[in-house]
Amino acid sequence: MSKAHSLCMQQEIQLRFLGPDDVDEVKKLCAEWFPIEYPESWYNDITSSPRFYSLAATYHSRIIGLIVAEIKSKAKLMKEDSDILASYYPATVQVAYILSLGVVGDFRRNGIASLLLDSLLSHLSTKERSNCKAAYLHVLSTNIVALKFYERRNFTAHSFLPYYYSIQGKPRDGYSYVLYINGGQPPWSVFDYISHCGSAITKLQPCAFPRHIYTAVQNFIHRLLNPSKQPTSLSHTS
Repeated sequence: MSKAHSLCMQQEIQLRFLGPDDVDEVKKLCAEWFPIEYPESWYNDITSSPRFYSLAATYHSRIIGLIVAEIKSKAKLMKEDSDILASYYPATVQVAYILSLGVVGDFRRNGIASLLLDSLLSHLSTKERSNCKAAYLHVLSTNIVALKFYERRNFTAHSFLPYYYSIQGKPRDGYSYVLYINGGQPPWSVFDYISHCGSAITKLQPCAFPRHIYTAVQNFIHRLLNPSKQPTSLSHTS
């Protein structure tokens, strides 16, 4: 589909929040898009509870795409997501969990998914939502289209989730992806700690530290931070 056609279509698309009257239509769309069965209560919640940001893209009054996100406190994160934010954030800081994002097949590749995601991120970037530090989601490891979409939108893979999903009774792997917003920061990795220690040690004056220990530690940290510069050994097998 041409860019001109996509732009023309986008100009006719309207965005609106979901309401209770949309339950049946949303059920049908989710059944077409996702391999997971959602309980009845889920549909009632996303179409009526203020906890959720549930936005629909409509074309001539027909829902052709939707995004659903739950904005919640760090304290309510599931165990597998508890390390999304740096540990120094208080339990009251917020995150946005993207539960679903889908577009009707005939309308894909027209920028509708991006339009919906942009609307959510704009909402999360307002002054009133400055306490929200990350947007994250779970995705099947085999959903290459979704993985590439989120990576293009600067989401990064946070963790691998083995056997996270049950699809038609079979366990399937997944990933969590995160986008940090409003100054949000991820937890420190081992590399971050090493880098920080290395930076601190290199600022020490040699006279304040035994010179041979200072030199040894500095060289060790330098090798860790610059592995590509270490000499390599070659082996030959027949």
